[in-house]
Amino acid sequence: MDKTIWIIANWKSNKTIAEALDWISEVGPKVPKQDNLKVVVCPTFNCISEIKKAILVGNFPLLVGAQDLSPFGVGAYTGEEPAQLLNGLINLAILGHSERKKNFGETDKTVAEKTKQALGNNIIPLVCIQSEEVPVPEGCRMITYEPSWAISTWFTNKPEAGKADTPENANRIASFLKQKYGSPTRTPLIFSGICENLSGCGENISE
Repeated sequence: MDKTIWIIANWKSNKTIAEALDWISEVGPKVPKQDNLKVVVCPTFNCISEIKKAILVGNFPLLVGAQDLSPFGVGAYTGEEPAQLLNGLINLAILGHSERKKNFGETDKTVAEKTKQALGNNIIPLVCIQSEEVPVPEGCRMITYEPSWAISTWFTNKPEAGKADTPENANRIASFLKQKYGSPTRTPLIFSGICENLSGCGENISE
């Protein structure tokens, strides 16, 4: 069986609705339709509904994800985005991103609660781990290895630039995670961070 390749675009706090729709109309037709390739776009919450519509109208082979979701259900939780209300709009949710932990003090316990909410509402939880010691919540369907030093590798000329991961290190971590959490057919592994060049991306995928 061919390995399924997941490409996940986390837009962070970028793109207006108009910019997001322009991106979908430009990139959508270029994405190949093949069973072993999953391309997921994770925009800001305000863009999700419009992007979902554009993908359906264009019949593009794209999935929609959220950059986060609430650890709570529906109710008096001002500012939160509960999984129950995202059900049907998104396929996947990024949980436990390093920026959530750094900027908002998110804990492993909170990530576990968010994972439960996602699983209970037919949303794939994509859980980020920053090191081999970070626990993976029970029921997790996908894992993203997201070392802090690989963040923002596209800022090559700025102090906040990260360092792109290498295929060798990616393979080492993948072997560790497969041994600990099971085969990639059970728990797919995603590597976070931008490759330094297209060749490096290809090597990481092959590993």
